[in-house]
Amino acid sequence: MTAVLFDFSGTLFRIEPAESWLRAVLTEAGHPLPEAELVRAARALEAVGALPGGAEPSEPPGDLADLWAIRDRSAELHRAAYTGVSRRVPLPDPALYDALYDRHMTPAAWSPYPDAPEVLRTLRERGIGVGVVSNIGWDPRPVFRAHGIDAYVDTYALSVQKPDPRLFSIACEALGADPRGVLMVGDDRRADGGATALGCRVHFVDHLPAPERPDALLPVLDLVG
Repeated sequence: MTAVLFDFSGTLFRIEPAESWLRAVLTEAGHPLPEAELVRAARALEAVGALPGGAEPSEPPGDLADLWAIRDRSAELHRAAYTGVSRRVPLPDPALYDALYDRHMTPAAWSPYPDAPEVLRTLRERGIGVGVVSNIGWDPRPVFRAHGIDAYVDTYALSVQKPDPRLFSIACEALGADPRGVLMVGDDRRADGGATALGCRVHFVDHLPAPERPDALLPVLDLVG
């Protein structure tokens, strides 16, 4: 392997739990809730899929289904989809829905998986090109910088919705790598598996909370040789 491509959310980084996400926004806005009420609201937000990078909706988003299906195509669609589902959960101030969305784009809302820095650093030391491919509706590069691992990433491909192979092609071209010598690492078998259309190998990890997945990325070092 001459290069490795990584997905962002659920692969290299994990979003904070819904309770801390909601708690941070309520505190900043000056709208404290009783603990039991906060916990109930956080669980409801999680159930409808309102936390980007968190759990998928427990039920299809109904009247938002069409918007939900194309939410990764632009920043505007992404915000509209997630604030749309979050509004199904009553909160004390309508401004909180946009505040919740804004919170999830901050570095404080994300944590790298425990083994991510080591894996990225080792790939850099071995001279293996590293790319991040994500169709998330905003720019995650500040998250990488804030957590001190941006220096290990050679390129970011942040447009085009997976599994469209163009996204992976953009990253391979930026790295000067033949796709047949590239490994794609992701947590979504459909979306990240789109890299196989170019001839890339694919390795999947589970989208779990960071403490529950301490070393799932380490096998990548063996796969690249």
